[in-house]
Amino acid sequence: MRVRSSLMAGCLVAFLAGPAVAAGKPEDAAQSAAESWLKLVDDGNYAASWEQAAALFKGAVKQADWAQMAAGVRAPLGKLLSRKLRSRQYAEKIPGAPDGKYVVIQYDTVFANKAAAVETVTPMADPDGVWRVSGYFIR
Repeated sequence: MRVRSSLMAGCLVAFLAGPAVAAGKPEDAAQSAAESWLKLVDDGNYAASWEQAAALFKGAVKQADWAQMAAGVRAPLGKLLSRKLRSRQYAEKIPGAPDGKYVVIQYDTVFANKAAAVETVTPMADPDGVWRVSGYFIR
């Protein structure tokens, strides 16, 4: 399953409805970025999500490929019913990504067609100081 493998490999994505600048506690700024990003994904606005993606993501996946992968994974899950923060962890080293400032955030999520999912969203502080989502995975 190519789509799932791509996402499992740490498909890097970034987009924000409103940028979260790295100020104060990094976990707070990163969570704000993650939740703005998730809103776009929940709305099926995949093209806009790619447009606002981190350069790291844009270098790893083309816009059309991202839209196809995201739709292929999210559409079968159905409508979002609930999402609750499970954990968030700051890290400067994560597997498969360059060193930087990251926050790995997990949500317990319920979709219409999947009662118990865990979404992992990984915002990073881009060189401009803005937190943008750099990874997304659903299990």
